[in-house]
Amino acid sequence: MIVLVWNLHPQNRPFGCTLPDTRNLPMHTEIKELLEAQGSAFEEFKTRFGAELKAEREEREALELRLSRNGPVSGPSGDNQITLKAERKAVAAFLRDGDDSELKSMSVGSDPDGGYTVMPQMASQIRNKVREVSPIAELARRVLVGNADGYSEPYEKTDMDAEWSGETASRADQETPKIGLLNIPLHEIFTQQPVTQKLLDTSMFDLGAWIEERIAAKFARSEGAAFISGSGVIQPRGILNLDIATDGDSTRSADALQYIASGGAGAFASGNPADKLVDMIYALRPVFRRNANWLMNSQTAGQVRKLKDGMGRFLWSDGLAAGQPNLLLGYPVAMDEQMPDISADSLSIAFGDFREGYTIVEQPGIKMIRDPFTMKPHVKFFAYRRVGGDVSETDAIKLMKFAAS
Repeated sequence: MIVLVWNLHPQNRPFGCTLPDTRNLPMHTEIKELLEAQGSAFEEFKTRFGAELKAEREEREALELRLSRNGPVSGPSGDNQITLKAERKAVAAFLRDGDDSELKSMSVGSDPDGGYTVMPQMASQIRNKVREVSPIAELARRVLVGNADGYSEPYEKTDMDAEWSGETASRADQETPKIGLLNIPLHEIFTQQPVTQKLLDTSMFDLGAWIEERIAAKFARSEGAAFISGSGVIQPRGILNLDIATDGDSTRSADALQYIASGGAGAFASGNPADKLVDMIYALRPVFRRNANWLMNSQTAGQVRKLKDGMGRFLWSDGLAAGQPNLLLGYPVAMDEQMPDISADSLSIAFGDFREGYTIVEQPGIKMIRDPFTMKPHVKFFAYRRVGGDVSETDAIKLMKFAAS
């Protein structure tokens, strides 16, 4: 190192002292090469590390951008969230002063009489609310139809098996199956929401989101009730409004649901009450048991939760994690407050594959009309849509009737 310092700093040499030129000595050359290699390695490390930092920074910024757009994990994602905000802004402008220019440009359709179809994002938010309030709406099959009055599909009333045959053997004609037609008409459901002038004048208030939440809650309650007990006249037909019988699938009318009696009038049987729940499970064919759920309200669940088997063990088990459903005899329980309380002859418990057993039909979009005249100084908001529902497979749903037989 003395040699290096001497050669790097000749001005520091002692007066009158001269030393030989050591720059080309073997040791000096080796050290010089080592320093150059070390500098080159550092430059390579700095370049690589800088590139990695840049990549990580870009990835983090992209993630933050996605999170800021998406909002909560459970909400709409990405572009859908941006579109939803724009739609709510357009609805708010329409409600406040009747300016429908943005709404027209974003709407999927319009009515010459002043009704406008709500955009797909808002309709989707309302549909999600219906599913939250009405468990059967979440469990059932859902079909979207266009400009039609309903939905129809054929079904076989008699179940025909496939038959084996040799490669060159003749095929005998099978019995002609009986074909039925499932027809689910669309029905109009509407709600009215008045808005005060003060609320309309409050520019900071998210009027679009507020209206969406109000009409979604109203639609959800009414639709959920119809899916359970609707008459089928100007409204969906509910699962509890079909004919019922004790006969099994092979002998019962194709238009009736099978019920299992609880064994007591307005109560479970006094002895071995759990047996009837087991009977419900095995009255359902295996193909439907795979995706089966229990359906009951909280009052009924409070009684079922106390039932035990012959060994003193509870039939009911809580969900293993947050958000997981409770289980009854190994099958998930959905709480639907539209199901009736236990009383004499009530049909308070349903069990089955509701995706196969019940079909909900709806026309995309929601119509809305602004009425500033009939409730002055308030503005009345009128919204309506078309929905239908009916049992589509009677073998897929079983009921418990709280009766002796």
